[in-house]
Amino acid sequence: MPDTPGESGQQTTESTSSSGAGPLTIYFHWCKACGICISFCPNQVFTSDRDGKPVISYPDKCTQCAICWLHCPDMAIVSNEK
Repeated sequence: MPDTPGESGQQTTESTSSSGAGPLTIYFHWCKACGICISFCPNQVFTSDRDGKPVISYPDKCTQCAICWLHCPDMAIVSNEK
């Protein structure tokens, strides 16, 4: 189970939308904060945290276009859609 802020002081290793199970999962331990996903997203689903890593701020805008996970050099983004 990933650590959550406040429990051990470490950053969460996985991220979905703030409402729970969102359209995407971001594996922070793989992400190097290159910003490609944030820049390429046509619907501006992401914002960046203080370290430059993507945060799924607008999950309802995600259309599953696949641009973020196909361009991610670290393969740190996966779709939760079946």
